[in-house]
Amino acid sequence: MNFLETEISPLGMGCWPIGGKMYWGEQSLGYTRSDDGTSIRTIHAALDGGITLFDTAAAYGAGHSERLLGKALKHRPDALIVTKIGVGIDEASKQISFDPFTADQVGPAVDGCLSRLERDRIDLLLLHINDMPVAQAEAVFDRLEQLKEVGKLRAYGWSTDYSQSALAVSSRENFRAVEYVMNVFFDAPRMQQVVKKEGLLSLIRSPLAMGLLTGKYDRKSVMSRNDVRASGENWMEYYTDGRVNPDFMRKLEAVRDLLTTDGRTLVQGALGWIWGQSETYIPIPGARTEEQIEGISGALTFGALPVEAMNEIENLITRNPNEPDRPR
Repeated sequence: MNFLETEISPLGMGCWPIGGKMYWGEQSLGYTRSDDGTSIRTIHAALDGGITLFDTAAAYGAGHSERLLGKALKHRPDALIVTKIGVGIDEASKQISFDPFTADQVGPAVDGCLSRLERDRIDLLLLHINDMPVAQAEAVFDRLEQLKEVGKLRAYGWSTDYSQSALAVSSRENFRAVEYVMNVFFDAPRMQQVVKKEGLLSLIRSPLAMGLLTGKYDRKSVMSRNDVRASGENWMEYYTDGRVNPDFMRKLEAVRDLLTTDGRTLVQGALGWIWGQSETYIPIPGARTEEQIEGISGALTFGALPVEAMNEIENLITRNPNEPDRPR
């Protein structure tokens, strides 16, 4: 795929897990067990495995994920970085905030990203506020247009699951991408229609359902209380009180054999399902260790799931044709 006049790998690495600790007040919204040395080796292993796109955000680890990427990719200008703004951060306290984000804050936010990433230009800058009203988002994008003109970014987009929001701004000249949730459990039908019609790049968030589709967890698994999956947030569908949601576990058990077709791991099958929807989609699974990213990059060898497996999965996963956009 030729985007930003640069060839993009069909698979990215999500960098929320390497950010480590982050809090909203007392509530933990980060991942546990991250280690900086391991994280940098994981980024390098991703490059070795053919992954050249890295997805992060100012919010991840309250700036720490960006700093790690800046260090790890210092001598790899060919690697593409996607980052996001809109969430307030305090690096010293690891606190993030969801105070109103205005157009006046865009410039300083972008400069902060550039500094942490140790880059002169951001490849793709996304608005990180999922449900921002379109009128307010337009003002943010107006500022991003100005920053594009002075060379601080190459293109911009929106991390949103609201298809009508994406459609409303899709005609802007440098609006090139939408990042949204899609996985075996949720096929984002309305957003798929928008991105295909408008020719937008699709970055697929949560392709592994926050780890559930890795097969690492069962009905007895309990997340650490400092893990975001134990947060009890109302958007945390895949886990309930730090445990796997039994409804999703039943769905996984129903399609496990199909996802592991032709010797794929469960992870590789889940990513193959994404490519079965469209080979132009770029899933961005999160990774914390070299072992994880090596298994993820192995999906490139297999590619999309066979059509027969895709069809059978659709027969087994009950879809609601009137299902609304995911409210994240």
